[in-house]
Amino acid sequence: MPEVVVAKPRVVPANGKFNKNAARRVRVAGKIPAVVYGAGLESVAVELDPKQILRILHSESGHNTIFDVNIEGHGTVKTMIVDWQYEPIRDSLLHIDLKRIAMDKMMKASVPVRLIGVATGVKNDGGMLDQVLREVEIECLPSDIPSHIDVDITSLGLHGVIRVSDLPQSGTIKFLDAADATVAHVVSIRGEAEPVAAAATEPEVAKKGKGDAAAAPAKK
Repeated sequence: MPEVVVAKPRVVPANGKFNKNAARRVRVAGKIPAVVYGAGLESVAVELDPKQILRILHSESGHNTIFDVNIEGHGTVKTMIVDWQYEPIRDSLLHIDLKRIAMDKMMKASVPVRLIGVATGVKNDGGMLDQVLREVEIECLPSDIPSHIDVDITSLGLHGVIRVSDLPQSGTIKFLDAADATVAHVVSIRGEAEPVAAAATEPEVAKKGKGDAAAAPAKK
C-alpha cells in the first residue's frame, strides 16, 4: 500500500497571495510547496516532504498512483499527482499539484505502453521497430488504473502494425485514443533507399517534387 503523505497547511501571507519568496522559504526548510484541489472542495495550499513524493513518482505506477494525504486540520483524502515542477540541475522538486480523487467516479489517465518481446520482422527480416504511441489515454475507475499496458509483439512481421484496437481489452478500462491509431509498427530499412534510385533515373521529376516539398508549409 502507498504510504500516507502528511501535509501541513501553509500560512497565508498578509497580502493573501503565495509568491516565489514564500515558496522559496518552504523549500529552504526542506519541504515542498503544493496545492490540493478538486472534488468540489476548496483548494488548500500545503507543504510536505519531497522524499515521499519522489518515492511515489519513482514507483511502478508513477504519477498514476492514488495515495492518501493527511492534511492537518482537514482530514485524510485520496489524491493523485497531476502536475509537478522539477529542477534537474539540483535534482529537486519545486512544486506539485494534487487532485482529490473520488474512488466511485470514472476518471481519465495516461498509461505507458510496454512492448514485450522481439518482433519477427526485426529479428528475421531486418526491419526496424517504431513505437509511435508510448502512452495511451484511458477512462476507468481510479482503482482500475493499470501501471502500464503490455503488448506482445513477437509475431509482428515486416510492415506489421499494432493499433489501439489491438491492445488488450477488458471490461474495466476504455481506450480514448482513436481505435485505428498506430501504437507501433515494423518498417523496412531498405525501403528508405528507393527514392534515391528514383531520383537518379528521373532527375527532373525528383527535382520538381523536392521543390514542391520545400515550398509547402510544415504540417502541425
